[in-house]
Amino acid sequence: MRAAIVGGGFAGVGAAIKLREAGIEDFVLLEKADRLGGTWRDNTYPGCGCDVPSTLYSYSFAPNPEWSRVFARRAEIQDYLEDTAERYGVPQHVRTGTELLEASWDDAGRRWILDTTTGRYTANALIVGAGPLHEPIVPDLPGLESFRGKVFHSGRWDHSHDLTGKRVAVVGTGASAVQFVPHIRREAASVHVFQRTPAWVLPKFDPKISDRWKAAFRRFPLLLRVARAAMWCWMEGLTAAAHHPRAVRPAELYGLQHLRRAVPDPELRRALTPSFTLGCKRILLSNSFYRALRKPNVELVPSAVSEVRSGSVVTANGVEREVDTIIFGTGFHITDLPIADRIRGRTGRSLAETWNGSPEAYKGTTVAGFPNAFMLFGPNIGVISAFALIEAQVKYVVDALRMMDERELATVEVRREVQAAFNERVQRSLQGTVWNAGGCQSYYLDANGRNSTVWPWSVMRLRWALRRFDPDGYLTEKAPMPALPPAVNGSREDARAASVVS
Repeated sequence: MRAAIVGGGFAGVGAAIKLREAGIEDFVLLEKADRLGGTWRDNTYPGCGCDVPSTLYSYSFAPNPEWSRVFARRAEIQDYLEDTAERYGVPQHVRTGTELLEASWDDAGRRWILDTTTGRYTANALIVGAGPLHEPIVPDLPGLESFRGKVFHSGRWDHSHDLTGKRVAVVGTGASAVQFVPHIRREAASVHVFQRTPAWVLPKFDPKISDRWKAAFRRFPLLLRVARAAMWCWMEGLTAAAHHPRAVRPAELYGLQHLRRAVPDPELRRALTPSFTLGCKRILLSNSFYRALRKPNVELVPSAVSEVRSGSVVTANGVEREVDTIIFGTGFHITDLPIADRIRGRTGRSLAETWNGSPEAYKGTTVAGFPNAFMLFGPNIGVISAFALIEAQVKYVVDALRMMDERELATVEVRREVQAAFNERVQRSLQGTVWNAGGCQSYYLDANGRNSTVWPWSVMRLRWALRRFDPDGYLTEKAPMPALPPAVNGSREDARAASVVS
């Protein structure tokens, strides 16, 4: 087949829609779960929602005038994904319950061979849409296996476990924890929130969107596009500020004011005050997290967990709390994507082995040594809204496939020197930004301490870089000529002429 897409989240669905739009129907979308959805299917913890404004959290070609709030909740995002997929005819290409075990490049056949839980597929092009917010990180804590209570990650919430009356340990204070802690404290007898590093938490302007506004968006689509454009301008301003740490100081003062108003206790406030530049780690938005920490059944423990015992959790400075349940809000594999172990290129080495702890690609999309493979959400392409990069990358991929057809190319593979030069520019541009020099250790940095996550420039520059496929940066191979029929009672030239005429 022409292409195989791995992953049924917004990236994979977006790729499927644009392939169909380009007239490419010979493709399959492989999804290991029983339905599409990706991040928004898997993360079902209480209070789960988006921290990107709703006006931006949709495909530009499929705007949604029905969002209920300024920041959409998980269920309606999942509904939007499935409804959009249905509207654009994606389900006919989807194979659910099909997990990729290994994708390996067949150099002789100039194709990808995909071994899955439901059988083998072959495709000329591989499009990897398995996003980064998918595989949970569970810390390898000493004694965790001896804990007698319930343990789960927020990304795999166990709804069968009733928290009523339970003593709960929450490990981590990232984007998920600030959303579910205010909810679970209403049921649990006690909640002990273990914080390794305080984060910047800003107020969340999240009113309901009235029926009148929804009607206006439906009747005047331009109004929704204007709102989206205005939000983009604001987001671009944040990206620009990240290059000048002093420029984020007003936002820091705003965050500290929010903390002072929400937390009057000076000791608790000190424990919640970040010591790094705003933006160095992911900025959190919440109106309820700080208030939840003030409740009598909630305790902030400002220390990393170092050990788990049969009925308790112990911190690095010796604080011990007896608990019945441990919930990890410790994030996901971002720079060490598990799927990288399952994709093997021209030499037989996996992506993970090739990267050796520091993911690298050309324009976040193609990797030297991996012909006809395209990554969505690849290295150093992270921007504020996922949809900006999804649409830009998918456009680039579809243009590559179109050009391959027009020029009768069997393979395209980015040149190593082109990839290296591009990443040198990326790393040079990241120096001095809050992401690299903000004084923190974040998931933007990989195992080698290199920022392999963030796109250092504007979204407009991202779109420009990916506006069309650039074949000069690639090694290409022509598709082989069809085999000639054997010559019978004539020369090979006669056979060639006969094959052309036929």
